[in-house]
Amino acid sequence: MKEQFLGVDVSSHSYEQLKRSVLEDINQKRQSFIVAINPEKILKAQEDQNLKELLNKATYQIPDGVGVLLASRVNKGNIKERVTGIDMLLTLCEQASEHGKSVFLYGAKPGIAEEAKDRLKEKYPNLKVAGVLDGYEKDEAKVIRTINESEADILFVALGSPRQEYWIVDHMKDLNVNIFQGVGGSFDVISGRVKRAPAIFQRFGLEWLYRLISEPWRIKRQIRLPLFLLKVWKDK
Repeated sequence: MKEQFLGVDVSSHSYEQLKRSVLEDINQKRQSFIVAINPEKILKAQEDQNLKELLNKATYQIPDGVGVLLASRVNKGNIKERVTGIDMLLTLCEQASEHGKSVFLYGAKPGIAEEAKDRLKEKYPNLKVAGVLDGYEKDEAKVIRTINESEADILFVALGSPRQEYWIVDHMKDLNVNIFQGVGGSFDVISGRVKRAPAIFQRFGLEWLYRLISEPWRIKRQIRLPLFLLKVWKDK
């Protein structure tokens, strides 16, 4: 259940399908890797073959961005809803709390993962947070040991993209975790340090517009969306 845009795979799973697949992966002790795909990443992958290969190594490439939905429509594909990175994180936490699975938060600046943990525990009182570790820990052996000793089922890695995805691919074999997801700045948002777009913007896939209004310097990045759609159309 994948579509391809300019050589980059994107999964067409809905949240419900992902929830079922991820729970089965955990129960079957399979390692799975989730990466969020947006037009910016796809365009960067055109100039970086290593990045393209990295993105295509993921088990689930979730369509994080309204541009991917539009591209699927251009190609008469089946991607019907966005699956954003932060909402996938929250979905997995809800799933973990319902099924007795545990999560580990790794990354971000000191203190932020701890604050994100507190907010997640408020939202999902039954959630088992097996551990937290900030992204400034330099001792890789300690990072691996701490995560393994936690016996977490799901690992969220917030080191920025694509660094976090490279880190996951490089360390999956050393970790006894089943589900890996790179989550970018999600801990900052969940902790309350960074404000997320209002619900009305989220509902209509206009978080990009809210960010553009809040941070006008983003215009150089946002104008790449028409370029992406033009490339997808020409690549049909």
